[in-house]
Amino acid sequence: MRALIQRVSHASVTIGDEIKGSIKRGLLLFVGIGHDDEEKDMIWLVSKILSMRIFEDDQGKMNLSVKDIEGDILLISQFTLYGSTKKGNRPSFNGSAKPEKAVPLYNRFHILLEEELKKTVPSGEFGAQMEINLCNDGPVTIIIDSRERY
Repeated sequence: MRALIQRVSHASVTIGDEIKGSIKRGLLLFVGIGHDDEEKDMIWLVSKILSMRIFEDDQGKMNLSVKDIEGDILLISQFTLYGSTKKGNRPSFNGSAKPEKAVPLYNRFHILLEEELKKTVPSGEFGAQMEINLCNDGPVTIIIDSRERY
């Protein structure tokens, strides 16, 4: 699994004319699921994201996690995180898992985030055309791949 994490002061997702979710201070989290991803990838990624110290403490050092600051998370499915540009000019998304595999893992990821964060995690809609509005705080943007943990 791959995640692109952005520290934000606020963010929202709109589908059509409806705001589906919004947050204040916290993380905008884009998650992509690949062919070989399994439950263990999801569990590791949730733990890593919630423990990542990317918020500033009283001394201005990035020493606090989203849990420490009681921040929010906005979750967005993002198959394009598996885009490959090795050939030609149009990205290939062959590395992304098919919906029949990706949707259950994404839904479980969402539930696990809520359980561990102990609050509701708003999200977009898997496979929908979405508009994301955000104010990146820092800016701080981090990419994590569960396959690079070994």
